[in-house]
Amino acid sequence: MHQQSPQRRLSSWPDFWFGDKPLKHVVLKMQLGDQILTLEPFPAGIPASMPPPPAGGPDLTALLSDELLLRILAALPDPLHSPASLVCKRWLRLLGRLRRSLTLLDWPFLYHRLPLRFPDLTDVDLVPASFASPSSCTATGGGVLTRGLVSVRMDPHAEPPIGGCRFLPTDVIDRGLEALARGCAGLRKLALVSAASESSLLTVAGECATLQELELHRCTDLALGPISAFKNLQILRLVGSVEGLYGGPGVTDIGLTILANGCKRLVKLELSGCEGSYDGISAVGRCCLMLEELTICDHRMDGGWMAALSFCENLKTLRLQSCKKIDTDPGPEEHLGSCPTIERLQLQRCQLRDKRSLHALFMVCESVREIMFQDCWGLDDEMFRITSIGRWVKFLSLEGCSLLTTEGLELVILSWKDLQRLVVISCNKVKDDEVTPALASLFSVLKELKWRPDSKSVLDMNLAGTGMGKKGARFFRKQFLQGRQHLKGKAEENP
Repeated sequence: MHQQSPQRRLSSWPDFWFGDKPLKHVVLKMQLGDQILTLEPFPAGIPASMPPPPAGGPDLTALLSDELLLRILAALPDPLHSPASLVCKRWLRLLGRLRRSLTLLDWPFLYHRLPLRFPDLTDVDLVPASFASPSSCTATGGGVLTRGLVSVRMDPHAEPPIGGCRFLPTDVIDRGLEALARGCAGLRKLALVSAASESSLLTVAGECATLQELELHRCTDLALGPISAFKNLQILRLVGSVEGLYGGPGVTDIGLTILANGCKRLVKLELSGCEGSYDGISAVGRCCLMLEELTICDHRMDGGWMAALSFCENLKTLRLQSCKKIDTDPGPEEHLGSCPTIERLQLQRCQLRDKRSLHALFMVCESVREIMFQDCWGLDDEMFRITSIGRWVKFLSLEGCSLLTTEGLELVILSWKDLQRLVVISCNKVKDDEVTPALASLFSVLKELKWRPDSKSVLDMNLAGTGMGKKGARFFRKQFLQGRQHLKGKAEENP
């Protein structure tokens, strides 16, 4: 075998990849065509306090200040931050200063190492680490069901067999929050479980004056007591309970009233798994004058809450998610009122089987400009016809609405003279071959059109003329007949 000469080998591979010639003074010589790039050894003016270079050669980055090296490391792509942190302790420390967001998985790490490891965090999620370990239930014979970052106990003799999650003790959570507040005073977003005491929340509010977004899980009315201490809070998400994961007293009209009086600068509010009624929503509308976006997810509110939306004078976006009901008793139309500032109405994974409540919703949002339905059950032609109450709709998005037909869609959108954008995806009863000339004429003047209503028809259209998609049945039928004859022949040979 031909052995490559040392000179030729040096032109293509660095010396430190080979063990026969250790590197001493010259760091690297690389031949680039006719040019030779040479990195000279350390100059004579090295401070005496600097640690000696490693055996493999001098560390050239030791001459750079932390600020300059930090600017260089900041130019690295995010996927390279983790490998670069393994180079040395200094790089590990500096790359920790570049980290801005973190999802905590181990609670002891919070008050032992997190403030030192990542001192400049602005976004911290403590919820996954706040669940207590279910290892104790395995000793009593119970099982553990784990999904993602959360584990819950299982009792085969209980109904239902899946129990609620347990959270860490209050004193443990308090210690972690106090350590976080002292070490990361520049926080802007924080997600935590409201099992903490009032004093620890006040500590976070006092130390983290720039906090603008807060997310409270398993929130209760009492947990909202210190909410007024967060002076710059603009985005708030309250999760009262999650079905199948954890429950609790939840948030009622009392908590919503405390929230309304303590957070008057709110811009976005999300209520998930919360209770309440007309009184709580109206208090939010009267006090939170800057509120522009309201999200209600899987609510347990009493009937009549929707009439309180008229008090939200600056509300621009109303979003309903995973709601089994919109409003059980919206009341008479003359008492509903309206919210003329609402421009966007979004319904995601909601059950739309109550015609009266859906009609009341569009009466309140009669000036809406953008409507979105995503994976909503019960949206047939009759229910979709209610959307014609809005006369100034410019954007309509339909995704996963399997009961809506082409005729029902056409009847409504042809009445909207200002319609500019249309999105129809995975609506299997909307067919391409049922598009009328009037509907096709409307499509030609739209500024944006995404038309993928029936995935099967789109596939057939793309496969037209290729011969694919038609031979599969004959192929498998032939294989089946051959297998059947083979078995029949075996049976005749071995009667």
